[in-house]
Amino acid sequence: MGMHRLFLFLAVLLLISCKDIQKSPSIVQESNHTLEVKYAEGFDFSKKNNHTIIRVSNPWPGADQTFEYLLGHADSSIDYAGTEEGLGVERIIDIPVTSMVVTSTTHIPSLDMLGVTDQLVGFPNLDYISSESARKLISEGKIKELGQNESINTEVLIDLQPDVVISFAVDGTNKAVENIQQAGIPVLYNADWTEKHPLGKAEWIKFFGVLFGKEKEADSIFNVIETEYLTARALAKKATSRPSVLSGAMYKDVWYMPQGDSWAARFIADANGEYLWQETEGTGSLSMSLESVLEKGQNADFWIGPGQFTTVAQFNDAHSVYEEFLALQNGNVYTFTANKGETGGILYYELAPNRPDIVLKDIIKILHPDLLPDHKLYFFSKVE
Repeated sequence: MGMHRLFLFLAVLLLISCKDIQKSPSIVQESNHTLEVKYAEGFDFSKKNNHTIIRVSNPWPGADQTFEYLLGHADSSIDYAGTEEGLGVERIIDIPVTSMVVTSTTHIPSLDMLGVTDQLVGFPNLDYISSESARKLISEGKIKELGQNESINTEVLIDLQPDVVISFAVDGTNKAVENIQQAGIPVLYNADWTEKHPLGKAEWIKFFGVLFGKEKEADSIFNVIETEYLTARALAKKATSRPSVLSGAMYKDVWYMPQGDSWAARFIADANGEYLWQETEGTGSLSMSLESVLEKGQNADFWIGPGQFTTVAQFNDAHSVYEEFLALQNGNVYTFTANKGETGGILYYELAPNRPDIVLKDIIKILHPDLLPDHKLYFFSKVE
């Protein structure tokens, strides 16, 4: 897979605070026509002459429209021939972008890995950001607070005059997006969160790579992530056991856990674990009664992702029934909510979609520790 380019070997160092991708060769080719997407279902590219078209076909679940964005270098005349439906001016973007606003923490690791975080000028609710490079820029006043996603401060955003705003949507109604576009600032939808395949989420780095004129870098970075993920998955298949796994926890009287086709369930399957609700259909969340979860999951070997719980004491304080689960009794409960940035943002929510290879290795380490003796858990930690 990958964008077609000239063959070359590129050593890629991914900028992550304490976990780097090993330098690894990748094959890169160039073409004047198509930038290929292999796993992601929500976007694709086409390239012709001096412009690129990004198509976002699944901006939110159930969307019935496709958004097309025409990208062209500012120093060249954009050729409109071959574009569909005559794109409006608000969807024509000069590249490479030199300043950007993003609205989800999942967008920030792509900027870090591409080395363009210094071109981020605004974000809603800065405390959610864990990225060390972004936090340094925040402390220097170079990334501005934009309020909350639900009621983003459009006045401050418009004053920043970014080249582009990267947004996400849960449906097609967003007054803030309309106001920003009316001010002449292009808004692009990023739908990484709707992807089902772990590598599909990570592949959205190519979306940012095109915007910043870093297609080769984005492709090479993704190739390393893909290789690491597939190698780890193949290793997991060598395990001689397949431990059973419980997930989720109760909120009030309802136990929420991932559905069988979800991103989280896919990790467990690829780590050669048996997610006990893997037969359920859907990519969202299951709502279960305590009785049904206890009946099926009481003897699960492992409990991965128990909501916000990070200590055994928290389980005991919340509900006495948790003591009945074998995984808790045996100390086999692992959480991702304990690893936080300096202002309390949970690192997993920000970085895991971009680094599925590390997530998979973590879960393999939990379920089959002998297969990865040198791997240290990064996102997950044992509930003590």
